[in-house]
Amino acid sequence: MPCPLCRKEFTIPDEGLSGMQKNFDMERLLSARKLSAGEEAGHILCDVCSSDEGRPSEATSPAKPATKHCLQCQQNYCDQCSQSHTKIKAAASHVMVEIGKDIGLQKEEIALRLRTMCDKHKDKEIVVYCMKCELAICMMCFVKSHQTHDCSDIEEVSIDRRKQAKSDTDKISELLKKIDGVLPRFEKEKNDLLSRLADIEGEINTAADTLIAAVQCDRGKLLSEVESIKVKRLKQMQTVKQEVKQRVAALESLKQYSEILLSSGTACDVTRSANSLHSRAEELMMFHVISHMDRSLPSLSVKFESSPVHGDESLVGTITEKGW
Repeated sequence: MPCPLCRKEFTIPDEGLSGMQKNFDMERLLSARKLSAGEEAGHILCDVCSSDEGRPSEATSPAKPATKHCLQCQQNYCDQCSQSHTKIKAAASHVMVEIGKDIGLQKEEIALRLRTMCDKHKDKEIVVYCMKCELAICMMCFVKSHQTHDCSDIEEVSIDRRKQAKSDTDKISELLKKIDGVLPRFEKEKNDLLSRLADIEGEINTAADTLIAAVQCDRGKLLSEVESIKVKRLKQMQTVKQEVKQRVAALESLKQYSEILLSSGTACDVTRSANSLHSRAEELMMFHVISHMDRSLPSLSVKFESSPVHGDESLVGTITEKGW
C-alpha cells in the first residue's frame, strides 16, 4: 500500500501495523503538544513517586501528580522530585518545563529538544543513522544488526539532510510562487467560458427563432396556394357537372317522349313530330359528354418539391401545377 506521506509503496510487516517504523517527528510533536497544551495536566503522575523504587515500602499515600517534565530524561516529576532531580550533577544542564502552563517555547522547539528513544530498546536514545537501511537507530541496534553497514552519527547526517530539506523547501516555495495565480485563472477562465457559451446559446436561439418564423411564413404561403388550387378545381368540376346533368336530363326527356310517341301516338302524331324529334335528337347527340369533360376538366398534376437545405426561394419547398 502507498505511504500517506510520500506515496511510496511499502509492505505491511507480518506483525501488522504495530510493527511498522514510527514517524519520530510526529511522535515528538504530539508529546510536545500534550506538554504545552496541558491536555493531560492533573492526570500525569510523577514517574519517581509512582515507581516502586521511588516510594518507601511503608508509604500509603498515592503518587503525586507531575508538575514538571525533563526534556532530556523524558520523565515527569512532582515539585519535590523535580528539585531533587536538578540537584544531581549529571542532570544539572537538563531543561525542566512546567506541565500544563505557558512554557515560553513553541511546540516545535520543544520537540527538537526532546530525546528520541529507540522503538525496540525503550531506554536507548537514537544516536546513529544507518545509510544502507536508511534507519535511525540506537547503539544497541547498531551492535546487534548494523555493524557491517555504513553508519554515521545521526547529528552529522542530519546536517546534510537539513540542507537537502532546506533546498527542497526553497524550490517548493519558488514553485508555489509561480503557480500562485493558477487557481484564480481557473475561475476566471470558467466564468469567461460560461459567459461566451451563454452568448452563443442566445445567438443559436435567435437564429433558430428567425428560421422557424420564416418556415412558418413559407408554410402559410404554400398551404394558401394549395387551398386556391383546390377551390378553383372544385368550382370548375361543379360547373361541368351541372352541364352534364342538364344534357343527361334533356336526353332522358327526349327518349321518354319518343318512347311514348312510338307506343301510343297515332300515325298523325308520329308524322307531325318526327322531324322535330329527329332534329332535337341530332342536336343532343352532338354533345359528347366524355369529350366535353376532357376539354373542360383537363388532367391536373399538382406536385410538391421540398427545398434543399440551402434553398434560395423557399425554406420549405415549391408547388408546381401541370395540365391547366
